[in-house]
Amino acid sequence: MAAKHYCQRSQARRIRLCAFKFVRVRGHERKHRFAQNVSSWIAGLSWVTPLGSGVDSVWQRLLAGERPPLEKLQSEHSARSYLVHRVPGHASKNLPPHPRLRRASAISRFAAAAGLGAIADAAVTPDVERTAVVFAISNGGVIYTRRFYSEIVKAGAQSASPLLFPETVFNAPASHLAAILGICGASYTVVGDGAVGILALKLADDLLAAGEVDTCLVVAAEEIDSLVCEAYRQWRLLRNARAPESRRGMIVSEGAGAVLLSRNAGGCEIEKIDPGSNFFRRAEATGKLRRTLEGLEVETASFCIGSANGTFVDAAERSALGENVRVYYPKLALGDSIGASVLWQVIIAVQALRTRRLPESVEPVRGSRAIVLACGVNQQIGGLALCCEDEKYRSALS
Repeated sequence: MAAKHYCQRSQARRIRLCAFKFVRVRGHERKHRFAQNVSSWIAGLSWVTPLGSGVDSVWQRLLAGERPPLEKLQSEHSARSYLVHRVPGHASKNLPPHPRLRRASAISRFAAAAGLGAIADAAVTPDVERTAVVFAISNGGVIYTRRFYSEIVKAGAQSASPLLFPETVFNAPASHLAAILGICGASYTVVGDGAVGILALKLADDLLAAGEVDTCLVVAAEEIDSLVCEAYRQWRLLRNARAPESRRGMIVSEGAGAVLLSRNAGGCEIEKIDPGSNFFRRAEATGKLRRTLEGLEVETASFCIGSANGTFVDAAERSALGENVRVYYPKLALGDSIGASVLWQVIIAVQALRTRRLPESVEPVRGSRAIVLACGVNQQIGGLALCCEDEKYRSALS
């Protein structure tokens, strides 16, 4: 696929993370040459959610209208509590006894469970020599990071734990997963807000198009900590713990999602990825979302999987989508897993095309095209279009 954007030298500092088709080398941009007519196909899916970890079992629970239990997470430094959706203990209990996982944080364990599940879901085991890992993350390993710096604050730098430090970096989960799978090649970590999964999928799509790898495992994960919840509360985005029945405010959740992409045709194709843009005022979000939807040709899609989460994103997406687009908002059911949310949306879109059903609706899904729309609370927007041809799709996922 030919590159669509060219960045002049004067614009180099403004190149966004999604512009992976260019590489800065000693102050200059070098344009990659991409293979023509190369598509990315979904070969395997897996997730770890507050409703469990099996793709089909969680999907059936969503179709039945089930919701994960609301829990209150108590702050360690104040009397405040926060409403959250936690992953049940059994969701990641079947991990292999790998040394990397002995002291790994929750986010790394969620990522390992989802990544291994996506590979197991594939019809053909990928060649690790020709496989890359792309990890999407937002807050990272906050639990161990907070513990690490808390010890320094309380007792000085000499008390810093060498056991905790490796888990404080953003690429720790990707490193663990690559080691478990035996992948010694490309391993990337993309950091962003709730739309970061779009950028990760775009990077994976570019790696496949460039012919550098044959398969790419895209994983996104998030863990819950009171520090993160307090930050969202101060941004006035979190739901009031004293009003759980309210629809105003987001409920933070944890978990992971994984999608194995392949260059081999079959199953569900990622037809187009729009890395989107940034908005600097909330009033700009609707216009940016509308342009993303137009670029993805939303009028030809059977439905859209949106990212409304109880914040300003709800009104922005409703206004951009209008009244004629069928839409489902999984964050209102599973909570907002921030970094992992886009991959959850992709899995739900694939399952809806596969089963011809959408949660909260009795009308069957018609057509073979779906849109995934992402709007993060930190001003990132993106989207993608999925296309599933019935015969190929059934043969790949049955």
